[in-house]
Amino acid sequence: MAVAEDDLNEDERAGLALIRETGGIHQSDFWKELDVGSRKGSRIAESLAEQDLIQREETVYDGHNTYHLTPAPRDLDFSLLMAGDQLSPFIGDEEVDAHSDTFSQWVMSLAYED
Repeated sequence: MAVAEDDLNEDERAGLALIRETGGIHQSDFWKELDVGSRKGSRIAESLAEQDLIQREETVYDGHNTYHLTPAPRDLDFSLLMAGDQLSPFIGDEEVDAHSDTFSQWVMSLAYED
C-alpha cells in the first residue's frame, strides 16, 4: 500500500530520509539516530514498511535480534538515460570524453527526438 510521501508525518519523513541517506541501517541504530525511544522507532519503521517505502528484514546485530531497514526499490524511469535506442555514454565504468563522437551523437539523438 504505497502512499504519497507528502502524507507522511514528520517522524516518518525523517526516518525515511535517514534510511535513504544511509542506504540501510539496523533498527537498533535507527531510533537512536532519530533521537526517539525504541518503541517509537519501531512504530515508525513498521509504518514505513507497511507503506512499502522501506524493506524491513530480521537480522542479528551485535548479538541481538533486530531488523535491517533499507530503502524500497523505486520505480525508475530508464528512458531518461536513452536517446532513441542509444543508451547514454555516461552509463558504465569507463570515463567518457564530453568532446567525443559518441557523446556528440547521443546529444544529437536527444535533440532530434520527437
